[in-house]
Amino acid sequence: MSGMLEDKDWQLLLSRIRNEKCTPFIGAGACHGTLPLGAEIAKEWAGRFNYPMKDCEDLVKVAQFLAVENDYMFPKEELLSMFKNIKPPDFNTPDEPHGILSDLPFPIYITTNYDDFMVQALKGRNKDPKREFCRWNNAGKGKVSLFDSYFKPTAANPLVFHLHGYNELAESLVLSEDDYLSFLVNLSRDQEILPPVIQGALSGTSLIFIGYKLADWDFRVLFQGILSTLDKTQQRISVTVQLPPGQDDIKVYQEKYFGEMAKGMKVFWGTAREFTAELKKRWEQFK
Repeated sequence: MSGMLEDKDWQLLLSRIRNEKCTPFIGAGACHGTLPLGAEIAKEWAGRFNYPMKDCEDLVKVAQFLAVENDYMFPKEELLSMFKNIKPPDFNTPDEPHGILSDLPFPIYITTNYDDFMVQALKGRNKDPKREFCRWNNAGKGKVSLFDSYFKPTAANPLVFHLHGYNELAESLVLSEDDYLSFLVNLSRDQEILPPVIQGALSGTSLIFIGYKLADWDFRVLFQGILSTLDKTQQRISVTVQLPPGQDDIKVYQEKYFGEMAKGMKVFWGTAREFTAELKKRWEQFK
């Protein structure tokens, strides 16, 4: 079973960060206050495009409706058009998640977000990040990959890996129901869709999930489609940042979503900002 994040867990986690054996996963909650949440986008689309179902706050299902009613690129292009006039957050704000994470020695940052905030935050800390996306479909065919040449991520030269696509290529986005299903099917057929560097981070480091909810599609795909296949003998402590129990009561859902991973999963009850602020404070004390 998963448990609360205790002082001894913090010490182990901080030690792993110091040794560059920790990988953050960044979800939509890390952008709260700068980008609209998926539920907000879904509700706006549902009203504008006459979505007929009751689950009008489910972005994945509303996006599927738009794809069927128009074409599969329509919701992706519609979503990316929202990014054009949005300014990035102030990475120097004391509790801004990207800014705090960029100060820490992570060689690899994995994100299911489409924005470039993590890259911008790292550059603001005088680091030289490289950006790459998962080639889960034919969107990246013919495009040069960072992994075509020898590249070893370091804390000074980190990798920001977009697992579900990024805003520079609409075709790369994992957004609708069909996208998520295709992502999982393609991954099951070809494990090399995830580059060796990423597979190594998943199996060989502690993982921190920041900005997710248990019921989110991207979070469920991570656990049921990717992390459940890892060698349990190499499992390290991992942390998920969750809001206090409510509709997504972890006591009800943790076994369903985490499965065997629950044994090594610790939970921090709070927002992404609250967690990263606590992480920053403890890191400064640890150093």
